[in-house]
Amino acid sequence: MCARRRSKRARRKRPLQRQAAVRGRSNAQQLKMLLRWFLPDERIFAGLAPHGNTKWRPAELIWLALGWAWGESKNVTDAFDAALGQCRLLGIGPVNTYQGFMNALVTWSDRLMEAVWPPLHRRLEQIGGAYWQVGEWVPIAFDGSRSTAPRTRANEKALCAPNYGTGPTARYRKKKTKGLRRRKNEKNKPQPQAPQAWITLLWHMGLRIPWMWRLGPSNSSERRHVQQMLEVGDFPENTLFCGDAGFVGYPLWAQILSAGHQFLVRVGSNVELLTESAEWRSEKGGFVLCWPKAARQCGKAPLRLRLVRVEIGKTSMWMLTSVLEPRKLTKTQLVGLYKMRWGIETEFRGLKQTLDRAKLRCRNDRRLLAELNWSLLAMAVAELFALRQQRAPVHKFDPKKRSLASTMRALRWCLSNLQHVAAKNEDLLARLQIAVTDNYVRKSSKRARYRPPNRDKQPLGDPTIRTLSVEQKKKLDAVTAQTVA
Repeated sequence: MCARRRSKRARRKRPLQRQAAVRGRSNAQQLKMLLRWFLPDERIFAGLAPHGNTKWRPAELIWLALGWAWGESKNVTDAFDAALGQCRLLGIGPVNTYQGFMNALVTWSDRLMEAVWPPLHRRLEQIGGAYWQVGEWVPIAFDGSRSTAPRTRANEKALCAPNYGTGPTARYRKKKTKGLRRRKNEKNKPQPQAPQAWITLLWHMGLRIPWMWRLGPSNSSERRHVQQMLEVGDFPENTLFCGDAGFVGYPLWAQILSAGHQFLVRVGSNVELLTESAEWRSEKGGFVLCWPKAARQCGKAPLRLRLVRVEIGKTSMWMLTSVLEPRKLTKTQLVGLYKMRWGIETEFRGLKQTLDRAKLRCRNDRRLLAELNWSLLAMAVAELFALRQQRAPVHKFDPKKRSLASTMRALRWCLSNLQHVAAKNEDLLARLQIAVTDNYVRKSSKRARYRPPNRDKQPLGDPTIRTLSVEQKKKLDAVTAQTVA
């Protein structure tokens, strides 16, 4: 009788065992696999020297910070509690208190970022395939944006511009004040400046994933941020930096060229260039020199560049590049690359809307910058995981079709169901593989119907082109002879 019961129980268990074998790994196991693929070796943190009493390991702190940034909670402490519970299910427990966690992030975020960026770049190159390069170039765009911070004394002191509203260029604010009759209307008193954190982002245009970034207060210089990243960053061969009209100037361009890279930027009336030929053809462009007065006085050599006039949509604009040979960067490629650069605006939208970081949550400026740092890394790692899974069917692989919203939905579902064992086509890896945008054809424009005109936003205009004077030509010959010698 007992043997019959045992045989019945065994027959009942066999289908369950077969079903578990078909389902495969749990969500926790699949997430661990992705995390180990991203950071397989902790030797990258060998240069870090935590205090002797530190109980957490760098990789464990990174996983906790990623889970904290991926969370949906509006409250930072609630997000930490959820992330800590998820890490314990994964067998990770770096810190047990929110204060200890934030103190560790404030102290170590910058050094951990410098250690994590090289593995991120290696993984991008490994799985990038045909999208790693566009033609001969590895295209990296740069741009800046801001996120609002809570209006606390610490944030206002550290993030607000000290001379906000007193400059001669504050035309729009003056018009707005006059239009609302704020001086006579006591109900609409002007509010002080809201604290904001500045983000300068380097973004891989082919794979559409953040490369690295620099943060600062609201009055930061995005050009200076790019120069700092050029000093500390390691970029692949044949890197082509693409930027909008704000990234201009001899110091920035000279630093890019001295590092062995090339650039492509849009220019307008904010740039003054020189030409050696008196017969300048303004309708097509040509070869020009960037040689401002400060560089001439210091005896620095001019930058020889190529100026091209292009039509993008209904707009005629000027593009300036350091690639002098048209066969290496044709006009068609130039237009295509500048259109690809617009994807960085979508990346900022994903950070602010999908990850809900348009307004940050921390009430202390140092913690707020740590929150923003790990939110950017969490977005980059999420997109990297989706890219890894979507690369499997090569004929369908297209980074432009990747959906950050669907990717975050898949990761958050996984974190909420870590012990769940889903069917093979419903697990985390399968959800990441189908995290793409819809294929429908849009029949109407997404442009807002009610779009207030911004009268302060004037057309960019044409760059100023001047012919070298006799004195400048002599100085150019002297500098050229000195360079050759």
